[in-house]
Amino acid sequence: ERPDAYRGRRLGVLHAVMNEVPVIDLTPARLGGAVERAHVAAAIDAACREIGFFAITGHGVPDRQVHDLRRAAHEFFALPPADKLAVRHPTGMNRGYHPVGGEALSNANDTAAPPDLKEFFHVGPVETSDDPYYTAPLGRRHFEPNIWPAAPAGFAPATAAYYRTMSNLIVFLMRLAAVALDVDEAFFDDKVDRSIGTMRLNYYPAQAAPPVAGQLRSSPHTDYGGFTILSGEDVPGGLQVKTRSDRWIDVATSPTTFVVNIGDLLMRWTNDRWLSNMHRVVNPPAGEGPRAARLSVAFFNHPNYDALIACLPSQGPAKHPPVLSGEYRDVKYTKTGLTGAVARSAV
Repeated sequence: ERPDAYRGRRLGVLHAVMNEVPVIDLTPARLGGAVERAHVAAAIDAACREIGFFAITGHGVPDRQVHDLRRAAHEFFALPPADKLAVRHPTGMNRGYHPVGGEALSNANDTAAPPDLKEFFHVGPVETSDDPYYTAPLGRRHFEPNIWPAAPAGFAPATAAYYRTMSNLIVFLMRLAAVALDVDEAFFDDKVDRSIGTMRLNYYPAQAAPPVAGQLRSSPHTDYGGFTILSGEDVPGGLQVKTRSDRWIDVATSPTTFVVNIGDLLMRWTNDRWLSNMHRVVNPPAGEGPRAARLSVAFFNHPNYDALIACLPSQGPAKHPPVLSGEYRDVKYTKTGLTGAVARSAV
């Protein structure tokens, strides 16, 4: 972690075109009243309009919880291949381990690319109930049980604890989004409280051989749902985002200063006021060796599968037809080969 990576980048006056990802302190919104929440919400609105990304401090997530998960994740990815493959991603499920070369995220945006140079572990919701929302046929498909490795011993509890914390942080961020978008502060509460979101522990190994032409750690893509919360590392070969001036810029990342971006459905909810922006993870410079391995933890909030995503009443005439949250994700997953879902042309 390098806190100085953010020095001098605190959010002040925002220019018409952002050429960096601003850092927003959530402390005033967490500890203050309506005025403070409105001020922070305005900063989020400005960032989401211009670049679709912002970083957050003052989020209230304990450092220890972040580091416990990251330590367990590093231990898992250091296991022999056979141990990791024992919890391999089953066909048709977004759970468990996925080896290097299994997907190209650009395909979700209808752009062909070589397989991404990453392996990952996929985690779904950690709390369900006997409610039909979870147990009916559609619910069972979205709420498959998680698959946990036998080692390391602390992997499952650290992952589940972090997942719960991120779920709570999402609710808070969506309330700030509601303030920014001039709807009731609780508007999104019942649309993200039973989220079908997932969390990926992404591991980008050091590259022993040069990538093929056009091959990246993660090919250019947008995210699919609401907010994504990322815990990253300041190592060579990291996250980049595309500015409105069509330039790729580096995004400073650290484990406890989270990077947040919006996904396609939140862009549709805002009637394109907010930007679901292209981003990618680039390769490290040649010769970096083992120190260029990189771990990121990406928490993807995706609204409840039965949430109808339609233009907010505060955002003018709709530019997109309404779409069900679960159906939209099915289409994206089908394009990347992640599940056996059937694409629907209505999306």
